[in-house]
Amino acid sequence: MSKERIKIGVVSDVVCPWCYIGKRRLEKAIHQSSERFDFEVEYFPFELNPHMDENGADYRQYLINKFGSESKFHELTRHVKQIAEQEGLIFNMELQQVSPNTRNAHRIILIAKEEDKQSEVTEAFFKAYFTEGTDLSKTENLLDIAEQAGLDRMKLEQLLDSSTGKIEIEMAEKELYDLGITGVPLYIIDNKFAISGAQSVEAFTQAFEEVAMEKVGQSEV
Repeated sequence: MSKERIKIGVVSDVVCPWCYIGKRRLEKAIHQSSERFDFEVEYFPFELNPHMDENGADYRQYLINKFGSESKFHELTRHVKQIAEQEGLIFNMELQQVSPNTRNAHRIILIAKEEDKQSEVTEAFFKAYFTEGTDLSKTENLLDIAEQAGLDRMKLEQLLDSSTGKIEIEMAEKELYDLGITGVPLYIIDNKFAISGAQSVEAFTQAFEEVAMEKVGQSEV
């Protein structure tokens, strides 16, 4: 007997710590539910700061300005680091020097769909940014990371030398803003249920069950 197939749309940004935490929780939920369901996961772009300079900004100062004070910056970064550790993630945020413009990273994630490697590439960008302190504003770093995740470097160089993906990202983000979505992560389960924020593993598995129950109800009508 074939398993029910559930589609999951993930809206995230590679510099969002809660998106990384949410990714890990979603993966745990998928693993727990894999005997009952098959899953199809697709990543959609969302730039937390679409107007960021192409060369990025000073990481620490940018977040101090965003959070309102240096003490709040330290408080929030300590908190998110502790939560990340509970999910098996290592955040070395003290290593990061640059808050980047993430549009090129999103363009690479979009093209990674053709190779069915969106999850791997997104994971690689998260790890590079939060664990290794890599400057994602630099094209060479983006190419290195994506190549190591399994993408063709020459194809990526051609992508970044063109305008491919720019309009798609702008249109996708406009659609989300028009729907009132101003923050990430956001998870769209089978185009029916939306989960906002890095919710618990249980919240994801419950959503999977609700989707399955609704499908059963529809088939009985």
